[in-house]
Amino acid sequence: MINGSYNQSRPSSLMNEYASLLGGAVLRHRTHVAEHSARIEAELASRIKSEFIANMSHELRTPLNTIIGFSKLIAQQDHRSASRDEVIAHAHLIQDAAGHLLAVINDILDISKIQSGKFALNSREVFVDEFLEPCVHGLVLAAKDAKVTLTCSFDDTLSAILGDTVKLRQVFINLITNAIKFTPEGGTVTVTARPHVRGRVLISVRDSGVGMTEEEIQVAVTPFGQVDGGRNRWREGTGLGLPIARALVQLHGGDFEIKSEKGVGTEVIVSLPLIVEASKDQRSKAPVLVGQTAP
Repeated sequence: MINGSYNQSRPSSLMNEYASLLGGAVLRHRTHVAEHSARIEAELASRIKSEFIANMSHELRTPLNTIIGFSKLIAQQDHRSASRDEVIAHAHLIQDAAGHLLAVINDILDISKIQSGKFALNSREVFVDEFLEPCVHGLVLAAKDAKVTLTCSFDDTLSAILGDTVKLRQVFINLITNAIKFTPEGGTVTVTARPHVRGRVLISVRDSGVGMTEEEIQVAVTPFGQVDGGRNRWREGTGLGLPIARALVQLHGGDFEIKSEKGVGTEVIVSLPLIVEASKDQRSKAPVLVGQTAP
């Protein structure tokens, strides 16, 4: 009987020992994977922080140097005898530099408020064309200067959403500006809005620009991260535009998705909840050509 009990308990003991060893191995593997992921995230955060400091120094110094330099020239008017046209030109340059500096500071303040949870929306019932059309038409000249074709079209069945008009305009001005900025001459930027089957509106900003890899998309939506973070990058920016846009969309109860292919282009899709599914105002929005590609 003793031998029988021993023989029966022996396999059970071996199984328990094996399970213990296997559990320990799984735990060690998971710990290793977690440590590896944490190390990669820490390295990425450190690199983004270093690039942000370098890029932000550039973003702040450039307009400040312009403001200081040209204001000094205006202050020396009595000694230099500059013409009226020169003084006006200097004043415009100072104004442009100050505007750029203010935009950089506003971006930093916005992302700080969002991350601290202190950002509030002033929401009301608003139709898509109320915030989207001004964004598109306001960037017509920018598109023409960049020699990019900009088009927009809205579905005529769209109803209202509950949103902050000012912040929604901020989102799409940023997205369309980015699309124009990273699209070579002769390229296209298309803005569309259409209803979704689940009572949401899908707004798409698609370009035929340089595109991004999956890794670059992750960097682009990280605060202060830039796909081309070097000082000699071909496009200026603080690396805050996309993170702020995504955060504002999420504050509206929406979804933010980026689809991109290197050398082909990028599409940013914003999904926002509609108040009702039926249209309150059947306003036909045929595609409108608002930009022109230079020959």
